[in-house]
Amino acid sequence: MMNIPMHRFKYTKLSKDQVTRKLAATAAGPKSASQLSGVLAGKSLKIVTDDGPVLHYAFKSANRLTLAEGNASAAEAAYGALELKQMVFFSHMVPGTLKGFNVFVDLKSHLATVFEVWFAGGKDPSGQQLDDREVQRQVWFGYVDVAGKKAPEERHHFTNRLEGTGMYWKQDTGIETIDLYPSIISSNFIEVTRHADDLSYCSPSDYILVNDNLVIYDRTECEFSGIMTLYLLDLFTETQVGMRLGFNEKDELEYYMYRGAGKIVGQLTSLAPFDEHGKTVNLAMGGAPAKAAKAAPAGPPPKGQRTVYRPGRTFKNMTPEEVQRAAEKSTVTFTGDPNAPQQQAGMMGGHLLPFSDLLVGKEFTLRYDNEGPGWEYKVLDIYNLQWRKEGTTAWQKETYRAFEADEKLVFFGHIVTGSNPVSCRRIALDLTNGLTTAILSWMGTEYYGNEVSYRAVFGAAEMEGVNAPRYVRHGFTDELVGRGFTRTYSDQMTSMHLYTTAHSSSWTIYTANQTLGMQWCAPALYVKLRDGVYIFDLVEEACNGAETCIIENEKTKRAIGFGFSGGERGVSFGLIGAIARDLGGYDIKHFLGPKAKGV
Repeated sequence: MMNIPMHRFKYTKLSKDQVTRKLAATAAGPKSASQLSGVLAGKSLKIVTDDGPVLHYAFKSANRLTLAEGNASAAEAAYGALELKQMVFFSHMVPGTLKGFNVFVDLKSHLATVFEVWFAGGKDPSGQQLDDREVQRQVWFGYVDVAGKKAPEERHHFTNRLEGTGMYWKQDTGIETIDLYPSIISSNFIEVTRHADDLSYCSPSDYILVNDNLVIYDRTECEFSGIMTLYLLDLFTETQVGMRLGFNEKDELEYYMYRGAGKIVGQLTSLAPFDEHGKTVNLAMGGAPAKAAKAAPAGPPPKGQRTVYRPGRTFKNMTPEEVQRAAEKSTVTFTGDPNAPQQQAGMMGGHLLPFSDLLVGKEFTLRYDNEGPGWEYKVLDIYNLQWRKEGTTAWQKETYRAFEADEKLVFFGHIVTGSNPVSCRRIALDLTNGLTTAILSWMGTEYYGNEVSYRAVFGAAEMEGVNAPRYVRHGFTDELVGRGFTRTYSDQMTSMHLYTTAHSSSWTIYTANQTLGMQWCAPALYVKLRDGVYIFDLVEEACNGAETCIIENEKTKRAIGFGFSGGERGVSFGLIGAIARDLGGYDIKHFLGPKAKGV
């Protein structure tokens, strides 16, 4: 299996002038495959938002309106509107500017939520420069001012009620997506029709509760094209009305409204407290006491602020030569004392299995298909082995660690000393049938010298007492697609692995109250070793470049394996051990796989 690039889309850094010129097309209003609504034609609305703008709307027709912000002069614009239940959603840009408004109005309660959107956002609150093409947003909660009526006390508000839900959607455009909502600040989405590869992506998201069945959702593909998708969904009827705004991978402007129909495809179990409703977000890391969270600064947050994971912008790109020089100064492998702290594992090595002695004293040859000469091994003790390539005479000694991941199924790993680039092997060896799978990894990709490359090879062992098959092999699998598991690596770190497709995965960090928060995703591979026992391998691509390679045993709810990474401090080959909980999953496999892409 070749590694599938995920975060490597090359978008043009459109200038503010280019964005301005392209946005001129929005003067005609949003397109729509479905009939737009005229419910607002002839009406006027005064929308008052908390700590935000007061918007005076006059709807001249079904597609033209005037807007006055506060005491400013009115401007005329084209708009589109769609209805869902008692809600009307309308969208427009403001002519002569880089901004627009997307407004959800509850015609019964007179509550309103306003998404003010704009381009050319400057810098984010952390000081990182934002691309001019990335859609920014500010959410304003408010109400429609009705003459003679007191302003309502309630508001729409942020929520965790959708956390863990997954939905399949098909728009009236023919576009199909799978939207998974595992976090309260992020979401996963799989483009069933737009992209040729079955990969999931993560983007910062908002979830706003209108009532028990109506929820407003948005995502902005901040680390990709910067495009925004925004919709209102009805859980009763499993329908949606939405809007998409921004520039796609071809730098084409998309601005359209749509209707969609779908279905719920599953639900992950939330571990948040029962009295946690998600109205505010505490992003303190899981395992830390809630009181340790930093106090929010006084006053309102900067306009447009949102939690966005941008690791690719802070990752230091090293050359292969720089990584090799760093590795020659420091390549950290396992400590010799089994009772000593696994310093290179850090928080991810807190729940290790005991080191296994099943291989001690054994000699064997591992042959992998299409890999040339076999590898001959002599296992000296619980910490050290020798190996050589078949047909050579000199043995190379390595320190290694082995774990019994399932009954007589050994998972062992070691660095290949002297390799350039630095490489390592993680080998699953089934002592009951001789089948073996190796994950071969090395420092460097075509993008970064300090990002890990990896691949799986399949074969069989020649060893005393084992009659290995000639044709049967382990193989890649999609059995884990849609599943979610917690991984508690130590009392200080728990995350969730969400296995979104057969070629990708995401990991999400738990907050202090066990709500799911920060999320990232990457290509991955999955190998079935036995029923309920799998290899999972992922590199944090366009992030820190580090690899996680583990065997997962669904029977014991254990994950055990190895981490591999490199950087300015050298190369590290360490241990990973975690206790798991099964959170459920999504029934989505039948949407994926080779298919005709008609959209």
